[in-house]
This record gives sequence, structure tokens and C-alpha cells, in this order.
Amino acid sequence: MISNESKNKPAHQKHTALVRPQLGQFGRAELAILGTPCGNIKQLAFALTELLSGEIKIAYVDADHKSADAKVLNGPDANTALAHGSFLEYTDKITFQRLDYRAAFNEYEQKAFFRQADLILVNGNHFAASTQIIVIDPAKPLAKKLEKLTNVPLILLADGVTEVPDYMQTHLAGRGPVPVYSLTETDKIVAFVADFYRQNIPLLNGLVLAGGQSTRMHTDKGLLNYHGHDQRSHVYQLLDSLCAETFVSCNAAQAAELGSTLPYLEDRFLNLGPKGGILTALQHNPNAAWLTVACDLPLLSAATVQYLVQHRDPTKMATAFYDPEGIFPEPLLTIWEPRSYATLLQFLSLGYSCPRKALINSDVKLLTIPDANELRNVNDPEAYKEVKAVLGQK
Repeated sequence: MISNESKNKPAHQKHTALVRPQLGQFGRAELAILGTPCGNIKQLAFALTELLSGEIKIAYVDADHKSADAKVLNGPDANTALAHGSFLEYTDKITFQRLDYRAAFNEYEQKAFFRQADLILVNGNHFAASTQIIVIDPAKPLAKKLEKLTNVPLILLADGVTEVPDYMQTHLAGRGPVPVYSLTETDKIVAFVADFYRQNIPLLNGLVLAGGQSTRMHTDKGLLNYHGHDQRSHVYQLLDSLCAETFVSCNAAQAAELGSTLPYLEDRFLNLGPKGGILTALQHNPNAAWLTVACDLPLLSAATVQYLVQHRDPTKMATAFYDPEGIFPEPLLTIWEPRSYATLLQFLSLGYSCPRKALINSDVKLLTIPDANELRNVNDPEAYKEVKAVLGQK
């Protein structure tokens, strides 16, 4: 017999509940095209890719009927390593790279492969995706596939079709108006897909990197006063006007001190320096991009932070400035896109805790800062006095 006390106990949470990235079957922004023969789907996908690939990185997902049929008739291709028992074959095709796997990808593995894609177009006749563009085509009716249509923002009419059938109107009733174009109205379809991508650009959050030990300064650098109040609050104000949400990255002692004065994220990746704070922010919200600014850059101006935000490129892993020498990226004044989370963790798994290492070896947008003096890092009492004198002269 189960007592009332047992019934009222909260469910046991065995694992820590984490915020999960908002991904579909393959990635963040994906569109399945279905309801017409595969040749038409491929033709439309290629047209969209050709017209949009100058702005965004597009991936395409399809199945190869001919290859499977040829293998049944003729056996495996003897010119491939897979035909001789290899698990994986990598081929440098000179103009592109190719990986052939023997094993099928599960839903978690395939997301990793599409992480760098900004938009994923999917042959919906073979694969599911979180959003669907449907084609009304008598050659491939959708009447028996309505369960696949979970989020339809666009309807296309094949040649000779003039209206959406009643069964589809009934299925989509109550979901708001859905635009209807002809399959040949490429310009309108391109504009729709481009807008779909833009709507999926992540919001920008802000993070004040203030969780360091400040051993050389002998006092918390975030509490130093350069602009009439502590530097932690000053940087928070710089970011808060540009970001959806802003937090202070801090260690446990600083969290106790902050209390409710400023929103904060206590480091969950310990003893990793700034990278620990960046990873903590991405774990807190893996669906936002994060603008990170170190609290020991007292000469940094609001105009320069705004310049970085205005030149953000969400198709890259990150947007950053070159360092004062104009050689390497500056990781402590950077916009980290959501896709950077997995990249930073990958570098960590390889034994690299420096965020600059990830920037150097990834697809990032690098800018030249308008005034390199603003990247002056203040880490010791002597530098603090010098910068105070400079600010006093302004």
C-alpha cells in the first residue's frame, strides 16, 4: 500500500537537469521539403543553396537510391576501403573533403556533423525535420503523411495545381495563415527561407568576466573604481544596454558578496580561468550567443563594444577583435555563438584550456579594434595607477 506521504514526494532527480540546445533532427535551423518527387526537392534545394550560400552555410540531407540499387546488383565498389572491411574512409577530394562511414549515425552523432551549418535543407520524403515546407503535388500526395506535418510555415503548389486540398486545410486549421507560392516562384521562396534563417539567429546575452583570483593586483579587480563605481558594475552597464540579459561571471566567494546586487553566474567549470566562465554561461543558456568582456579592461569604451555587436557574424563560431599587436584573436572581448559551446568542450577534451586556442583554430570573424589602447589589460597596482592617471586626463 502506498502512503499519501510517498505520493506527495517529488520525483527523484538522478541526473542534473541542464538546459538543452533547441535543436531539431539535425540542427538549429532546419527545413524539410516534402510532397513532391525527390528530383523536384533536390532541384529546389540546389536553387536555394546557390542563391543563399554567399551569405550562410547551407547543408543538404538526402538519400541515394541509385547507390543502394547498384550495390544490390553489382556488389560493393571495390575501389573503396569500406568494401574491404574498413570502418571509416577519409578522402581528400582536393576541392572538398569526404568521409564515408560504415555505421549509421544516431540522432546525437548527426547533430555534431551539422553544427557548423547555418541552415539545413532536408529531403522530407526520407528524413524528418522540425519545420516543413510542403508541396501540393498529385505525384506525391501527403494525405497519408499528415503526422509528419508538425510545423508548416510555407506551402508550395506544383505545376498545374491551383489550390490547397481540403484535407490539408483541415490539418493546418488553427495554426494561423500560411503563405502559398507556386513551386516556380523561386524569388519568393528564397526570401522566405532567408527570413526563416534570420528569425533563428540567437539572441545576444552579456557576460562580465570577473571570476579571476586577482593574485597580481592583490585585490579583486572587479571592485576597482575607474569610472565612479566598481569596474564590475561599469562593464555590466556597458553590456546591459546591448544584450537581452547580462550576468557577472564569478567564483563562489564573489557570488556570496554579490547577493542580489547584480545577476551572476557562479563558475561551474572550476580552475579554468576565463574559459570556465564562458563555458558556464553557455551551459546556463546554450541557445544564446554570449558577449564576454573582461573586467580588467578599464579603457574599453561603449562605442567599441557597440562596434563589436554591430559587426557580429552569427554564421561564424565567434566574432572577436585582433589583439593590440594585430596577430591573434582577443578572447576576453568576444561574441561566442551557441555552436562555440561544443567547440570549447572539444578543445578542453584535447587538453587545451585557453579560449584563444579555439579561436585561432576555428571559423571566426576577426575585426581590427578602432583603438588598440582600449585592450590594455590592468593586472597589477602599477598599471592601475597609470590607467587612473590616463583616465584623469580625459
